[in-house]
Amino acid sequence: MVRELRPALIVFGLLTLVTGVVYPLVTTLIGTVAFPSQVTGSVIERGGKAVGSRLLGQPFSSPRYFWSRPSATGPMPYNGAVSSGSNQGPLSPVLAEAVTERIGALRAADPGNRAAVPVDLVTASGSGLDPHISVAAAEYQVARVARARSLPAAEVAGLVREHTEGRTFGVLGEPRVNVLALNLALDARVTP
Repeated sequence: MVRELRPALIVFGLLTLVTGVVYPLVTTLIGTVAFPSQVTGSVIERGGKAVGSRLLGQPFSSPRYFWSRPSATGPMPYNGAVSSGSNQGPLSPVLAEAVTERIGALRAADPGNRAAVPVDLVTASGSGLDPHISVAAAEYQVARVARARSLPAAEVAGLVREHTEGRTFGVLGEPRVNVLALNLALDARVTP
């Protein structure tokens, strides 16, 4: 029995060393060299204080800001510890009710806006942490934000265009707008 146990313990020790120490160190080193911003969480700082991450969404509720898409994480929105979708299908009455309420809230916040509400403003992403909205979702909010900040709508629309990110590698996904980056650019503007 000792003869069989010894090789098993040696293999166990070697695998623990390789998978528990060497592999994490090598992947961390490669990540730090190849993707330094992402490895540290893509944290955005203003005045020496962390205000968010380019990779994780966060809620905005003031009419002065562009709003993110809804988050399905609980118990609070954009909770990275419990990243998940709602798993509600298109025929779910719970989802239909939530979408109706969200459309009502968007209409109440901007009663003059009769444009179709972009779907990403009323449905959560698969992870519940998406920091981006579609260009259509950003454009839908331009008039409200411009009014709340007493800025010309054309200037706010220009900020949306400046902060529109193209498709990944030029072919993957759709153009999108990082909500936090756009809102920080708005805050950097001097408003009357």
